[in-house]
Amino acid sequence: MDAYTSSELISIFAMQGFSGISLFSVLLLMALGLAIIFGQMGVINMAHGEFMTVGAYTTYFMATLTETYLPSFMPYYFVFAIIMAFIVAGILGYLVEFAFIRHLYKRPLDTLLATWGLSLIMQQSFRSLFGAREVSPTLPEWLLGSYQPTETIYIPINGMFVLGLTTVITIGTYYLMFKSRWGLRVRATTQNRAMSGAVGINTKKVDRYTFALGCGIAGIAGAAFTTIASTGPTTGTLYIVDTFMVVVFGGAMSLFGTIASAFSIAQTQSILEFFISGSMAKVYTLFALVLILMFKPEGLFASKVRR
Repeated sequence: MDAYTSSELISIFAMQGFSGISLFSVLLLMALGLAIIFGQMGVINMAHGEFMTVGAYTTYFMATLTETYLPSFMPYYFVFAIIMAFIVAGILGYLVEFAFIRHLYKRPLDTLLATWGLSLIMQQSFRSLFGAREVSPTLPEWLLGSYQPTETIYIPINGMFVLGLTTVITIGTYYLMFKSRWGLRVRATTQNRAMSGAVGINTKKVDRYTFALGCGIAGIAGAAFTTIASTGPTTGTLYIVDTFMVVVFGGAMSLFGTIASAFSIAQTQSILEFFISGSMAKVYTLFALVLILMFKPEGLFASKVRR
């Protein structure tokens, strides 16, 4: 760092910070869905990254259809693609829960192996449907370019859009989980499943819609991901480890902990990557997380759940 002036360092940290915001947004959306599933049902969903890929491919498919048959709609299609990514991933998650996840509750090892197998099946399905090469949707013009507040700082517009989308989804998730009747049922089921069933809550239905919601949010993360990188059959696998890190570090079922954890990990990796290699940046980040979790194994902001 001695080779840089103070103004250059400020610009570097600002630019890398904004770059980290894009990663933070995708990680947060992924972690929100995973935290809901893991915190509610204790399901270690190793296929969660593939649901993000479903959202990304849905966006690519919508872009291709629009560009081919309705090019005049290109400036507006992306908003509808986000909605479709949520719906498609959510429906797929609902079917997956109904087909076999519901038979594996209270069997964490079996659930882990089953969802890992599901992720491999989904990856091969992506290869068969879209090919092995990575693809990128054509983005509307208003998502391209950057805003330049100073001569040395460029803020990407797509990053700001993804941050805004993440903010809306996070607020919506908070309202749904803590201010709605459905969220009350979810939290009641989490704290005492037997008692919740005794007072008339359909816990199986709560589980199914919770799993679908978590997968749907991962689908939105996939749509957001297409604005910053290309999508391939194994894209989700590259992000699943980081997503689990966010959930464990923040504390399962803690919304504020998930936000703080995603921001800390994304910003640390983004800034370190400028000064050292990307692989070493991840190593140092993981090492720091392990040290912190040794002293706080429950995460930064663990929810107090009555057992």
